[in-house]
Amino acid sequence: MVYRRPLQKRPINVLFYAVMVILALAFLFPIVWAVTTSLKRPPELLVFPPRLLPAVPQWVNYATVFERVPFLMWAKNTVSVVLLGTLGQVLSASLAAYAFARFEFKGRNLLFLVTLGTMMLPEQVTLIPQFVLFHKLGWIDTLKPLWVPAWFGGGAFAIFLMRQFLMQLPRELDEAAIIDGAGAMRIYWQLLMPLCKPVLATLAVIGLIGRWNDYFGPLIYLSSDKRLTLAVGLTFFSKIPEGGMPVEHLMMASATMMTLPLILLFFAAQRYFVQGIAMTGLKG
Repeated sequence: MVYRRPLQKRPINVLFYAVMVILALAFLFPIVWAVTTSLKRPPELLVFPPRLLPAVPQWVNYATVFERVPFLMWAKNTVSVVLLGTLGQVLSASLAAYAFARFEFKGRNLLFLVTLGTMMLPEQVTLIPQFVLFHKLGWIDTLKPLWVPAWFGGGAFAIFLMRQFLMQLPRELDEAAIIDGAGAMRIYWQLLMPLCKPVLATLAVIGLIGRWNDYFGPLIYLSSDKRLTLAVGLTFFSKIPEGGMPVEHLMMASATMMTLPLILLFFAAQRYFVQGIAMTGLKG
């Protein structure tokens, strides 16, 4: 038996998909424009009205990027910050969330509310105290301010997301493990963390993307060219003397290379990302 949708719903579905296609094209257009611009010659950037496609693709622009700026060094700095910061965020947030979700202690709910309240504080409010602290520690112009804080809690949102996911897991699992002689850390590491793969992947993807694209932090704490990350380093193209010729094609080539790993990461972890968000729930 073949199921057929009611005829009156088909125009609505067609309209819905048409709107979705238009929105998808609108979001994809800047990416397409960046890629095509990265393949243009400098004179083509001055043409009016602008042209989407280059006359002859200039793949040499990508090689020129490595000649003009220390792209690989900036990429290495970015990868170091991203990996260390994301690892610290996932581990520390999962430990804090484990305490909020599984242990009964005085003031637990109040402490959790205070933790959530920190999300309402703008980053600029704590910027000066953090800068003074890192200056006294001798961390200015190093990568430490960009990843070390992630090892101390991981952020209120990460704790909230992990805690909500852990609240969905039945406590009978913990009780059975305790009967078998498992301690708190063994329950956390060997029992609960394997069940938390979707939300861990979600936190990892969010953390990776956020730190990869972070511009404000490196701009404040880093000053040496050799310690910059990609997000800040790409702005140096606006300072390259080119005899009056534009350098946006090199900036777009760098931006394309910077964006590609994030696109591949999201598609690779998309299933876990969606599953982690869907399974988090709103249990109190």
